[in-house]
Amino acid sequence: MYRIFSRFALAAAVALSLAASGAAISAVDPKATIPTGPGVRIGKLPNGLTYYIRQNKYPARRLELRLVVKAGSILEDEDQRGLAHFVEHMAFNGSTHFKRHEVVSYLQSIGMRFGADLNAFTSFDETWYLLPVPTARQEDIDKGFTILEDWAHGIAFEDADIDRERKVILEEARLQKGAGERVSRALMPKLYNGSRYADRLAIGTDESVRSFKPEALRRFYRDWYRPDLMAVVAVGDVEPEELERQVKAHFGALQNPPNPRPRNWEPIRPRERTEALVVTDPELQVNQVGLYYPVQPADPPGTYASYRNKLLENLFEAMLAQRLAELSQQASPPFLNAGSSLAQMTPRYRAYTARATLGPGGTAPALAALIGEQRRARQYGFTEAELDQARKRLLRSYERSYNERNARASGNYAAEYLRHFLAGEALPGDEAENQLVQELLPAITLEQVNTFARATIPLDAGKLVTWVGGDAAKAPTMEGLLADVAAAERAQVTTREVKTLASRLMDRPSRPGTIVAETEDRALGIVRLTFSNGVKAIVKPTGGLQDQVLLSARRFGGYNLFDEKDLASARFAGTVVNSMGLKEFTPLELGKLLAGRNAGVSLQLSPDIDEVAGAAGSKPEDLEAMLQMLWLRFDGVRRDPDLFKSFVTRQQEALRHRDASPQARFGDAVIDAMYGKHPYEPRAATLADLAQLDLDRSIALYRQRFSSAKGFTFVVVGNLDPEKIKPLLAAYLGTLPTQDLPLAYRDVGLRYATGVIKREIKAGTEPRSTVSINFSGPVTWSPEEQLRLQALVEVMNLRIVDVLREKMGLIYGGTMSGAISRLPYEHYGIGTSLPTAPEQVERLTAALFAEIERLKNEGPDQAELDKVKRTWAQTWSRSLQSNTFWAAALGAAELYGTDPHRILDQMQRAGALTTRDVQRAAQRYFDIGNYVQVVLNPETNPKTPAAGALTAR
Repeated sequence: MYRIFSRFALAAAVALSLAASGAAISAVDPKATIPTGPGVRIGKLPNGLTYYIRQNKYPARRLELRLVVKAGSILEDEDQRGLAHFVEHMAFNGSTHFKRHEVVSYLQSIGMRFGADLNAFTSFDETWYLLPVPTARQEDIDKGFTILEDWAHGIAFEDADIDRERKVILEEARLQKGAGERVSRALMPKLYNGSRYADRLAIGTDESVRSFKPEALRRFYRDWYRPDLMAVVAVGDVEPEELERQVKAHFGALQNPPNPRPRNWEPIRPRERTEALVVTDPELQVNQVGLYYPVQPADPPGTYASYRNKLLENLFEAMLAQRLAELSQQASPPFLNAGSSLAQMTPRYRAYTARATLGPGGTAPALAALIGEQRRARQYGFTEAELDQARKRLLRSYERSYNERNARASGNYAAEYLRHFLAGEALPGDEAENQLVQELLPAITLEQVNTFARATIPLDAGKLVTWVGGDAAKAPTMEGLLADVAAAERAQVTTREVKTLASRLMDRPSRPGTIVAETEDRALGIVRLTFSNGVKAIVKPTGGLQDQVLLSARRFGGYNLFDEKDLASARFAGTVVNSMGLKEFTPLELGKLLAGRNAGVSLQLSPDIDEVAGAAGSKPEDLEAMLQMLWLRFDGVRRDPDLFKSFVTRQQEALRHRDASPQARFGDAVIDAMYGKHPYEPRAATLADLAQLDLDRSIALYRQRFSSAKGFTFVVVGNLDPEKIKPLLAAYLGTLPTQDLPLAYRDVGLRYATGVIKREIKAGTEPRSTVSINFSGPVTWSPEEQLRLQALVEVMNLRIVDVLREKMGLIYGGTMSGAISRLPYEHYGIGTSLPTAPEQVERLTAALFAEIERLKNEGPDQAELDKVKRTWAQTWSRSLQSNTFWAAALGAAELYGTDPHRILDQMQRAGALTTRDVQRAAQRYFDIGNYVQVVLNPETNPKTPAAGALTAR
């Protein structure tokens, strides 16, 4: 569906002219258009094609290419349903310079992944093509532009290729089928009030995809793929002059058709009266209500006025969201969650909408609370305290974007330029945006926000009221639904009580710890610290994100230490404690106290490990807030029975109808088959678990593990100065409690099933199946063995695309994954999940095992292994710039006692892999006498037939 404009890009729309002129905001005409800032070169060829060029060195040695066309499914003729999307698929099936599948194969050979890197998207009004290429070789840059040129005017559209791709697209459509798709098709005509948008979902119809004439596909391409509707974007580690030369050379000769069809924009009629729609589907897991107010034309983008309105909108939405969240945390919440926004319906229309997921009380209380909170905001407005908190958060988010300006990925710039082309979003540049935000946002007054709220929330406007759910017995009639809305709109509302909060979280410990040992590892760029309480830290400054510091720690332990009778309370322990807040503050109060600071910490129990995860901005106040939260988590637990009851209620309602989902039942069946229904198997939570959950026992188990920091080595990674951060670390990490506790995991005997196990589960009404196959067994872990297994999996993923999708048309997508685990014993697991048609299950399974046997007997081609290695090289270079990667890699080495310097020679070891290594790995890991196969098939005689599974009234 149409992607909503990002806040950052729209925010970037306004400030450059101020920086250029030095003018104050008040001196600028609000209706003035914001000029484009430095950094991007925008041009237009004589044929009308627009281009955007920017040199950007993050990530290094990579170029992001984009082709966007102002044409999507809304422009399809009646005999072209789904063909805008079909054109996108055909771009990878042969063109002027590339035979069928050569584009994908070539890009794989230079390290790009099909789907993850190379991709395309079709929506109502636009089509995007995404093409990243490495820049180390000029020939790869040249070829990248050639591919983009072929997509623009050189797609082959051979009849045989079209017929092959029909099967792939039908499989893609099959993936979308289910309750969500059925409900969407019922809602769309009402949501779009009879507009053509309701009848032009990009996937089209199965009938159209099966039977359209190839000429209809070619006609769509001729009509709409033309330079006056196109833009080319090139952002990356290449000189701008070279990029501009390439654009002109490859796209200058494109021609528009002699009599182009007009590119019209589909209107949406405003709703004149209130209507209701009740939709039920037995496979839905929750019940929801929605309020959809009349559509309105979107503000003309790119002006100072529209930017100011966007800031007001952000503040209004944040404050109303805070109020709705508070209602959801009551002991007996009226809804599980709720939200509202000015949603972008199409490029030219938006509408105010509000939604709520029903709680145990059902429809009336949810609507009363949702509508009541809107009316309270409209009638009484917000408070200065609420505005101050929202303003601080928004200012901090823009500040963070500005601080990260030198590490903005080329793909982010490319997306921003596409939005400029498609929707007129302004491009002022980082410096001007920062100046604008710092001057304009603090000047927004409470009265201005309240005026915006009154204008945004309609008082007496025709709207669409929806009830969507799986519990038909609880579904209201349309008359009853409208009556509940009318009652909520008549009810009296009062002003809100405002609670005064403390001004600080805690004082810094009066007697900080000391650093008793310190060593530096220059090869890894880390400093190791030991504090006087025995806690250790690894500090690594990085050149990645400029406004991010990550904190993590892991030690052996986990919830498997506890007996089966305590398992529910142990599994939920971390979540329960986090849900009740910190110190004397509820979670929402904590958010208010820390408004304007970027910090958070979570402590959790996984099966075999105690885990700490924290994140903060690089400002000293952010870092200290993160460390204070960590210190307080070890200091004690805030016990709040009302919040606990709210948590349990929300979890119960979320799980009450979980089994209605075929995919949920299938996932459970796979886990049960793999582990034989072992009590400690990694399954999803159930209502029975919640019934066993005990607040005080959860707190006690949590405190058993998190009243002491003994055995933790905290890894601190990001934009930091080790010398400056040492006093903070000593003050907080150095004063954590470290009383004795066991530092070992417990092997509870959980093992994969052995032998060949095959099961079938029947669920769902759609003609959709999924094949899950999992291999497992004991193995001795080593970094080299992990690489061999990973190479094996990546080769199989190439074959899943090449053979199962492209050659046989049995699937749209599917992946294989695998890893070696070291806890509680050394073992490997390889799994794949492949969606397909019920009648193709046996053929698909046979084809997968045939590729496995071919790999065991022949090994991979050298070309396949080279593709894997080049992909690794691309991802590895990006990983080394990632704080998340370094935190995880250093933490894992510390936990397992392995040499962290192996991080540095990973690609050398990967380069030494041979095809024989991968073949031996296939022979070792694909044991056809030891695997679990579970197949999801549709019900043969469902209680509700597929054609009638959805009821709309």
